[in-house]
Amino acid sequence: MDVLIQQVLNGTTIGVIYALVALGLTLVYGVLRILHFAHGATYAIGAYVALAVTSAGGGLLLAILAAAGAAAVAGWLMERIAYRPLAKANPIAPLIAGLGVYLVIQDGLRIAGGPYTVALPAASPFGALRFSAFVLTGSQILIILVGATLMIATQLLLTRTSLGLQMRAVASRREIAAAVGIDVNRVVGATFLAGSALAGTAGVLVALNFNAVYPSMGLEVVLKSFAVVVVGGLGSVSGALLTSLLLGISESLIEGFLTLPIGRDEAAFVLLVIVLLIRPQGLFGRNVDRA
Repeated sequence: MDVLIQQVLNGTTIGVIYALVALGLTLVYGVLRILHFAHGATYAIGAYVALAVTSAGGGLLLAILAAAGAAAVAGWLMERIAYRPLAKANPIAPLIAGLGVYLVIQDGLRIAGGPYTVALPAASPFGALRFSAFVLTGSQILIILVGATLMIATQLLLTRTSLGLQMRAVASRREIAAAVGIDVNRVVGATFLAGSALAGTAGVLVALNFNAVYPSMGLEVVLKSFAVVVVGGLGSVSGALLTSLLLGISESLIEGFLTLPIGRDEAAFVLLVIVLLIRPQGLFGRNVDRA
């Protein structure tokens, strides 16, 4: 039982990371109806900014704030430069543009920071908590606390603020939102700012948890987050959050208790495919016509 609880705690920690990245993707998909592949670049940018801040002697809190801010600005620029000019193009064009942006930024990080994995010179302010035979490390405590705070803040943003109401209006009916006076471009820009800040923060938390920063670190997590967004139901915030946690816990349990001919990541994707075969619209998606 102690081993089971330990694996669930480990999986919850990773699930929170997936949730932060998937939440940003869900927000972007809601307002633009595009799969924002360059989102993985904002995740990596956050980790590298935190690396720069902590290497210069800055504290972890400053590193997280700087990473979130830099990632937010990067995401905003991506929308202005790569996506907005393609607003009326073929739907595949923004996906290709996002992939191109991701590759350019990944190579830029490789040139600026080197091609090798670098340790993040920072530590969690929390000590480990030990319960019987299982333990919650300081990094895991920080990830869960920061992740939960940001999830709650995002939910409050969407449900209790004027900007959140405008985001939901644009996500529901973009043309009608514009017709009633909502500045759609401003809302889209704000969405990219918020979603990218979440990804940048997640990048710092992962770098802290695994003590590793490297140029391609955004690729794996953004692919999993795409899967999470689809399985949870495109545009569903609650679906993205719950599916992220389920994926993280499933990966941890697979790694801890099963011996499979494929790796943990591959097994997790197989589970996601099975879910989609059973429920193509996703766990929380609805078969509605948005035309």
